[in-house]
Amino acid sequence: MRIQNGILFILFSLVFSAQAEVRLPALFADKMVLQQKSQVKIWGFSTGKKVISIKSSWDNKTYLIKPSTHGDWQTFLSTPIAGGPYAITISQENKIVLSNILIGEVWICSGQSNMDMPMKGYGGLPITNSLDILMDAPNPNLRLFHVEKAFSATPQQDVKGHWEQADASSASNFSAVGYQFASFLQKHLGIPIGIIQTTWGGSPIEAWIDRTLVEHTLGDRLTSDRAISKANHQTPGNLYNAMVKPLVGYNIAGVIWYQGEQNRHNNQDYLVLQMKMVNLWRNEWNIGAWPFFSVQLAPMDYGKEPALSVPLLREAQIKLTDTLENSGVAVAIDAGELHNIHPANKTIVAKRLAYLALAKTYQKKGIAYTGPKYQAMQINQDTVTVKFSGIPLGMTSYGKKITQFELAGSDHVFHPATARIKDDKVIVVSTEVKNPIAVRYAFKDWCVGELYSVEGLPASPFRTDNW
Repeated sequence: MRIQNGILFILFSLVFSAQAEVRLPALFADKMVLQQKSQVKIWGFSTGKKVISIKSSWDNKTYLIKPSTHGDWQTFLSTPIAGGPYAITISQENKIVLSNILIGEVWICSGQSNMDMPMKGYGGLPITNSLDILMDAPNPNLRLFHVEKAFSATPQQDVKGHWEQADASSASNFSAVGYQFASFLQKHLGIPIGIIQTTWGGSPIEAWIDRTLVEHTLGDRLTSDRAISKANHQTPGNLYNAMVKPLVGYNIAGVIWYQGEQNRHNNQDYLVLQMKMVNLWRNEWNIGAWPFFSVQLAPMDYGKEPALSVPLLREAQIKLTDTLENSGVAVAIDAGELHNIHPANKTIVAKRLAYLALAKTYQKKGIAYTGPKYQAMQINQDTVTVKFSGIPLGMTSYGKKITQFELAGSDHVFHPATARIKDDKVIVVSTEVKNPIAVRYAFKDWCVGELYSVEGLPASPFRTDNW
């Protein structure tokens, strides 16, 4: 009997040993990109109790970690300057070898459908020059990770997805804005770039923020928030829990964000919600105030919706740069389509995001990243002089007539105005307004921006009134 018990014990031990293993989240896999010159966090789970050994090939260092009583573990690896390919070997009862790892810059792209829209386009909705762009896609130094759509009422530990090397196949299914942004960075920086896409069309910003924080921020207004619903992707916290929380800790250089169409329904809360979201994400990552570059909504005719819902949302988006450090906005007021909420020209948006990153984050000289910014107005009888900043070489309309300015008098009714550029100013007059008190520029849901810096970046819509 003792012999039988001994054999059973040995068999049980062998089975347990065979099952005991160290596991990694989906982010840590072959072809991944790790942030250069930093202490990158790596973590995972273990069903065994032995010490875990991690060896990085770039410095041949070995790191030893003991799993917690719950089986989770984490450590930090020191990464060198950009380069590769490298390997990481993780050993416990089992051995995992991660190969073809690059060291470089890692970005996240997030938001709703205009960031989600892939290079191949949506059904019936194209991407400008998509095939030409995909012809140039093969790039061993550009890696893509597409987080599968998921939702959860509670924070999750992992996502579904895998790293892919950029080529026509992988890029065609990846965010058109995110892919092109990363491609521009790779070309200009000359180092490996990794980009992680976590997006969901039709999602409000509330879904990308911890639910409790949304409730505390909106208070009683939560019950009247028309941007949210019972749909899984429109419920506060659901996408944060499933598609952001599992990414927290994976070292990044920054985030690009294209979202807001859904929040035109509660534009009055968007600025504070943006602030809450970015500060939440930054605090969770705990690696400093990484750059946050967003896209201002492109124009479209929204039909019977309240006339100022979209302009007020754009206003909230641009105001973020006044209150949030290390932020920027790519203005797209010249890149919309009259009846299409998903404009085809995603290259112009990706380039303007890349200008922000190259100039502000990577300190590349010779690249402008902001257009004319409204500074002040002066009224002299029937004439309004609007002064702009951020235009060292002045402004241009490329020879086209400027039609998007409006003036209003004490009756608060805005009328079309004529405008001309003079140095760093625009002179505005309307035959219908003899005593103007306020001016607006492109402050409509549908319009086409006409005012640019000489470097070719558009002025953001603005207003001087608060009506």
